[in-house]
Amino acid sequence: MANSSAPRLATALGKIFAVTVILIWSIGPIALIFVASLTHERDIFAAARTAWRPTFENFIMLWRKWGDFFAGLTNSLIIAAGATLLAVAVSTLAGFGYSRWRSRFLSGSAFALIALRLLPPIVTTLPLFPVVNALRLNDTHAVLIILYAAFFVSLGTMVMRTFIDQIPRELDEAAAMDGATQFQILRKVILPLCGQGMVAVAIFVIVFAWNEFLFAFIFTTKWAKTAPLVMSEMIGSLDGVEWGVLFAATITQLLPVLLFVILSQRHLIEGLTAGATKG
Repeated sequence: MANSSAPRLATALGKIFAVTVILIWSIGPIALIFVASLTHERDIFAAARTAWRPTFENFIMLWRKWGDFFAGLTNSLIIAAGATLLAVAVSTLAGFGYSRWRSRFLSGSAFALIALRLLPPIVTTLPLFPVVNALRLNDTHAVLIILYAAFFVSLGTMVMRTFIDQIPRELDEAAAMDGATQFQILRKVILPLCGQGMVAVAIFVIVFAWNEFLFAFIFTTKWAKTAPLVMSEMIGSLDGVEWGVLFAATITQLLPVLLFVILSQRHLIEGLTAGATKG
């Protein structure tokens, strides 16, 4: 009896140890930033600390000195929402096409979509600058909405194709026999059954758009600056880096998307595992 319980105890302890390490690895940095945001700046990097006394001083200074940051949060929200709506709409239409029709052109274009997604963003971004400048779209919400949506459409299309592939074609055929057009099949048959896929794509785009920096750095200067861009200006401030304020901004920028991901984690996992569970 004792011999049989020893391996089970060792396995249980191993699992507890592994989960503990993963939790510390994942949550540890966020916890440190959270604590630092509630600490007096002079004590953040102090070698010898006294008892921790939480303070909202850093958040108050953030509000008073960096009004641009909250304007940046508003811009991030507008751009993330716009990019999500556009990316989900295009990905769903494209996923429907790739799922229901087969041809060499579609196979080749699907490969091109994946190949473009693997390129470093800077490679596809810089050549667009003269075009955006000629269209006078610099420093607008529209340019980031289009770029973020375009950057994610390739992956979103493949995710939606996988979800739509799981919907039986017999439903399409039955609707077609009743006289439904392809648009009616998409609207009345496909969309109600692939809602989870659309939610999964929306989550990916929102998280990406909320945190993205490179596109915002290249294509915005003042009116459409996002929160990550304002935070980079905090680091390059002529008065030196105010670490307490920076940590407060980091937590303020992180919390909305963190809560969103936690609340929608089931759909996120389904989106990540869609390809693996297919078939």
